[in-house]
Amino acid sequence: MHITVIGGGLVGVTTAWYLLDEGHSVTLVDRAEELASEASHANGAMLHASHAEPWNTPRAIGQFLRWIGREDSPLLLRPREIPRLAGWGLGFLRYSRARHHARNTAVNARLAVYSLALMRELEQRIAIDYTQRHAGILKIFRSAEELEKARADSMLMATTAGVRHEALGPKQVVEREPALAGIERDLSGGFYYPDDASGDARLFCQRLGALAAQRGLDLRLGESVRQLNRRDGRMHSIETDTGTIEADGFVLATGAEAPHLASQAGVRLPIRPVKGYSATLPVAGLAGAPHLPIIDDGRKVVITRLGDQLRIAGTAEFAGYDKQVRSNRVETVLRQGLANFPALAAEVDTATADRWACLRPMTMDGPPILGESGTPGLYLNTGAGHLGWTFAAGAGRVVADMISGRVPAIDTTGLTLDRYG
Repeated sequence: MHITVIGGGLVGVTTAWYLLDEGHSVTLVDRAEELASEASHANGAMLHASHAEPWNTPRAIGQFLRWIGREDSPLLLRPREIPRLAGWGLGFLRYSRARHHARNTAVNARLAVYSLALMRELEQRIAIDYTQRHAGILKIFRSAEELEKARADSMLMATTAGVRHEALGPKQVVEREPALAGIERDLSGGFYYPDDASGDARLFCQRLGALAAQRGLDLRLGESVRQLNRRDGRMHSIETDTGTIEADGFVLATGAEAPHLASQAGVRLPIRPVKGYSATLPVAGLAGAPHLPIIDDGRKVVITRLGDQLRIAGTAEFAGYDKQVRSNRVETVLRQGLANFPALAAEVDTATADRWACLRPMTMDGPPILGESGTPGLYLNTGAGHLGWTFAAGAGRVVADMISGRVPAIDTTGLTLDRYG
């Protein structure tokens, strides 16, 4: 079959790759001039089954309400967005109940573990270099209460999906990552997840896309999709700013923009954009820089070493489709991240940081939406939220299997659009 994938980020490129594996003819269309130009460009750089919990935790709801309009908060709801979030927001609140949240954490963990296994398989198969490290990830806590909640979440993911973890006291945390020595007295403890990994998502996306093109992928960059066309109720073609593309099937993998295009095919997606920020710092020769990827749960930031650079990413900002890189929000991310490394903070020059912002596609319950859309010929791979890099290979494989008429290797309960009834 001829399949057209709409979207040139991580999920679009991995879906195209696995469709080629299945013997399909594949076209990939993206409005940017190069792959990974938007949400996949400068993310947190972590591949983490350990961080699979949806953001709408019962405790996060109270934080959102307390932090409405506060520019220095890690979770920011801009007041102007409240009316636009009405229906989606009620769902977000409903799914924050403990039983829903536990179920969706297990769904995400199942997909994440599968996806990380596929990434290791891909690396062995094609020897792709994306500054990857398989050193595990360290999650740190200052609050004893948050530490205990993380213990329960880690046990849930261990029993339902096999996510291994090791509980650490403050001294053991510093033994794992000496760069944290300056805040040892502030820590309650942490968890180490040995099977997690890290790497540059943009490099991976662009290099896998180049390999796919060598295998026959029709890569059409700098081409915007204007319209989805149906004939007799089935997806028939798409209109771009350069012409019409007909295909046997289409995969919508455009992230936060997916609801706009899906609506043209009569499909309603419960997805809202959530802005995240990142800063990438040169740290070559700086002794205070960490080597392990670190998740600071309390400050809502992640810190990842990428060769001679340090990526600090975080915040969740409900600001609609505003892509503006706000300097004050980037400074908040830098400040929160560097607060973990006093020695590094004293010598690094933050003025040299590359600053970035992107829109993450967030479903109201947490897991992504994969597979059939309800409109024949249109398939979905969207809604991964903060886990797009983690889910990319697994989600791409699942959708390619579904299109090819194969039963996916994992249970897809909780991952398809029909879960919303």
